[in-house]
Amino acid sequence: MTAAANPFPSRRRVLEGLVALSAAAPNPEKAFAQMPENPRRIDVHHHYVSPAWMAALEKYYTVYKFSGVDVFRKYTAAAAVEAMDKGGVATAMLSTTTPGVWWGDNALARTLARDMNEYGVKLMGEHKGRFRLFAVLPLPDVEGSLKEIEYALDTLKADGISVLSSYGAMWLGDPSFTPVWEELNRRKAVVFSHATVPDCCKGLQPGIDATTIEFNTDTSRTIISLILSGTVQRFPDIRFIFSHAGGTIPSLAGRFLQAQAAADKLKSEAEPNSRLWHLRRFYYDTAGSANPVQMTSLKMIVPVSQIMFGTDFPWGDPARIALGLAGCGFTPEELRAIDRENAVRLLPHI
Repeated sequence: MTAAANPFPSRRRVLEGLVALSAAAPNPEKAFAQMPENPRRIDVHHHYVSPAWMAALEKYYTVYKFSGVDVFRKYTAAAAVEAMDKGGVATAMLSTTTPGVWWGDNALARTLARDMNEYGVKLMGEHKGRFRLFAVLPLPDVEGSLKEIEYALDTLKADGISVLSSYGAMWLGDPSFTPVWEELNRRKAVVFSHATVPDCCKGLQPGIDATTIEFNTDTSRTIISLILSGTVQRFPDIRFIFSHAGGTIPSLAGRFLQAQAAADKLKSEAEPNSRLWHLRRFYYDTAGSANPVQMTSLKMIVPVSQIMFGTDFPWGDPARIALGLAGCGFTPEELRAIDRENAVRLLPHI
């Protein structure tokens, strides 16, 4: 897919799709009937936990109050494979979720990144063909990250790199990360970005979990940071995947794209290196977003060729994500693209 392509539905088609999905979504039998047979899905948003990382989290990261930490404690690869089988997932791309590996100590971060990456490869060996790896970096430690890129991609043969949406008070467009982007651009790497909570917004609203608001908001912050800083223009060979359907980016289109967000502009080709052009060349996963509102909004900005099946396992369930997508008004051809074909195009060796 080229960024200038125009595979977008007309407003009429979108409205027709909304009418159709409103009737289909509440009926599981109708939704399942739209699913491809033997979909062999590729899950680009699938988390894992090494015993050493879990022990370090329990010992060192006392500030982290994420309510889902109990899910970490219960993680097993066997349970992951079982969920994958039930959801028609052939292969899952392993990645590290928030809070990542850097908690203020570079040495600890380097140790944890190496352990998580080697443990991911271990799971790949124990479950042939079921797992692949997006290796974690000890960012914002740039020197350590450059060393881990070399080890992960050259020695471990990882398929790409996973990063968080921000580190402390720095988003991915921060100039301090330039050496990392230079190296990943040289390698034409795939980079998966997972949402997190920046320092500014931890515990901002007591009683409201970070996943409710901050995750999606921070994904939008980092997408905008990458575009407005010129990072993605300087390093065009990095292929970014953003979690949770790009967060709140579809809702911010009117403000961020400005005149480009007018209905006629969204249906036309984007000017090269424009904000819309970059949004359309990024990839977006379906984790936590497999519902008609988010998918329809995303589909009005980016082509289906840029949407990928993602579950957020162990928090998300592959079967439920697949069912949700079947009720979002996608055609069978579009579902096949989202389930597998888009990922195979980006990661052909899997």
